[in-house]
Amino acid sequence: MAQVLGGREEVVDDAWDAVTAVIRLDGTQFEPQALAGLDAFSHLEVVFHFDRVPLEKIETGARHPRGNTDWPLVGIFAQRGKNRPNRLGVSRCRLHRVDGLDLHVSGLDAVAGTPVLDIKPYMAEFGPRGDVHQPAWSTEIMRDYY
Repeated sequence: MAQVLGGREEVVDDAWDAVTAVIRLDGTQFEPQALAGLDAFSHLEVVFHFDRVPLEKIETGARHPRGNTDWPLVGIFAQRGKNRPNRLGVSRCRLHRVDGLDLHVSGLDAVAGTPVLDIKPYMAEFGPRGDVHQPAWSTEIMRDYY
C-alpha cells in the first residue's frame, strides 16, 4: 500500500519526535485523490509491518520491557514492543504536508523501508474516553520516546 522513505535507517528506541520521513503511497494502486482532504488533519494514525523482526525473535509470553529487569515481567500484549506475534505497529505522527502521493510526517516511529498497511486521520473523538491510567514503568519507558 505504502512505504516509509527517509527518516531513520536503524531501529532506535527513543527520540522519534524530531525524525522526519515521507510515507509514499504505491502509485500502481492509488492516485493522489486517495489523499484528498487529509491535509486538513494535523495528525495521522499509521499501521505498519515490523518487517525487520525475524520470526524467531517474536515474543508470545512475558518479558521485561526493553530487557530492563528494573521493570516488571509483563506479557507481550501489555507492552508495545516490536517483537509482537503479528508484527504490527501503530503510530501517531504529525502530518506536515501532502504532496501528490507523499505524506511528509514527523514523529513516525517506523524506519526507512517499512511497509505501511493503513493510514487514518487522527480524530480527537477516537482518543480515550474517561480517565486513563497506566503503570509507572510505562511512563518511565516513554519519557524520551518522542
